[in-house]
Amino acid sequence: MSASGYTTPESELEGILPVHPTAARRPHALVVQSEHTSYSDEHITAKYSNRGASVIVADGQFIINPTVDSFEFQTKREVSKTGLMMIGLGGNNGSTLTATILANRHNITWHTKSGIQQPNYIGSLLRASTVRIGTEAGTGKDVHVPVSDVLPMVHPNDLVLGGWDISGAPMDKAMERARVLDYDLQRQVAPHMAGMKPLPSIYYPDFIAANQEARADNVIPGTDKQAHLEHIRADIRKFKKDNDLDRVVVFWTANTERYSDIIPGVNDTADNVLKAIKASHPEVSPSSLFAVAAILEGEPFVNGAPQNTFVPGVIALAEKHKSFIGGDDLKSGQTKLKSVLAEFLVNAGIKPLSIASYNHLGNNDGHNLSAEPQFKSKEISKSSVVDDMVDANRLLFKAPEGKGKGEHPDHIVVIKYVPAVGDSKRAIDEYYSEIFCGGRSTINIFNECEDSLLATPLILDLAILTELLTRVKYRKAGSGEFQPLYSVLSLLSYMLKAPLVKPGTEVVNSLNRQRNALDSFLKACIGLENNSDLLLETRIW
Repeated sequence: MSASGYTTPESELEGILPVHPTAARRPHALVVQSEHTSYSDEHITAKYSNRGASVIVADGQFIINPTVDSFEFQTKREVSKTGLMMIGLGGNNGSTLTATILANRHNITWHTKSGIQQPNYIGSLLRASTVRIGTEAGTGKDVHVPVSDVLPMVHPNDLVLGGWDISGAPMDKAMERARVLDYDLQRQVAPHMAGMKPLPSIYYPDFIAANQEARADNVIPGTDKQAHLEHIRADIRKFKKDNDLDRVVVFWTANTERYSDIIPGVNDTADNVLKAIKASHPEVSPSSLFAVAAILEGEPFVNGAPQNTFVPGVIALAEKHKSFIGGDDLKSGQTKLKSVLAEFLVNAGIKPLSIASYNHLGNNDGHNLSAEPQFKSKEISKSSVVDDMVDANRLLFKAPEGKGKGEHPDHIVVIKYVPAVGDSKRAIDEYYSEIFCGGRSTINIFNECEDSLLATPLILDLAILTELLTRVKYRKAGSGEFQPLYSVLSLLSYMLKAPLVKPGTEVVNSLNRQRNALDSFLKACIGLENNSDLLLETRIW
């Protein structure tokens, strides 16, 4: 036992390298000197002009009326002490996130065949990317700062971790089972994880693949869904109280479920969803039950999987309680690249005729997706990613006649389970397009990635952004009190394959537009207009 590393409480390599820049702590150093921005001990308050245009199309003419709406944003400066409760804590993503936060928290370095590796938050939009805030006085050079420095945000090392899993394996064993991290890192973080064990979770066999039954040894007993709801709510309250937390973000990173049927009188309204839970209706899924529990506890819920957790009644319940929800499905690799490449082709005036996407992977996610109902959920979330890019260009693609999508590229998605490759997912994409005067172009991409190491930073970004958005309030100019943002946090879209948006509004899948929206919002909260790439000063005398 002494040679296993499990009795070693700290790393012998701990602290031998400086903290990586993506994990470093920095004081909040941005100060905007403007009549539009004010600071108090409690809040940053900023005035913002939302500029747009109203367009009337009549008889082939476009009548454009520029619009300006004035808002004020108020951001609470004190960061909440935040807990992250993951459903699927013992899965590949949950165990990897737990281990890597511990490695960063203790600055544990480890040996690989390439040398010593230090922990970091590479892959996190907030911690490892920057945003342009202006130009340096005197030189005119662009000034960039880390996205996490624009407003006060939770440091990932400070997240208090917990959650549920249908498998009762302690977290060190769950990490070992996942086979994601290097052995020398596992050996050193295992003592920190050995005492952590997931809470019992909800298991309804009808919603996930039958091949998951062998893992289900840690489940809340019985079939009474109302009792299960109360059990989960009590878990959230206890976790919050035991850890003296201000905020708990509840996050689904468990298995993909099959789609729930939308049934009038069952899950179409807030009241009907609650009645369906009391009646233990078979179409109430575990993920919807967790979402309802979080909503009723006033804590935000984020869905990192593709199923339709947010049936109309769950969205309505969040609106009713002014709780925050976000989803769906982590966008880490193939789909993120597709949203960029499809936009590039269409914006270049090239017409994609077909997009064929093939994946194979060998982790438990792939095992669960090998069942057809669960694969259909994933297929739906992956297939809509190019819709808004196509709809934006009716020169290339014919408009619909009546309702429907209109002309659209052929788009197919295939996912296969290959146990031997483990967490190392292979993705192959073919883009077949029409070019000038009947020509054809084919682009083939082969992408190999470690699935959980791409997904884990997205969970951190989503949790940290969600906490921030709970501290932001707004009001229209001349109106009364500040109020919270709308319940559906569509600003999370950059990290999600099938972004949940306000009912009745269009989904934006363009990665560039999603990132610009997030940058613009963060800047608006400190009274900055989004910097224009016009760079007018470089184009005039």
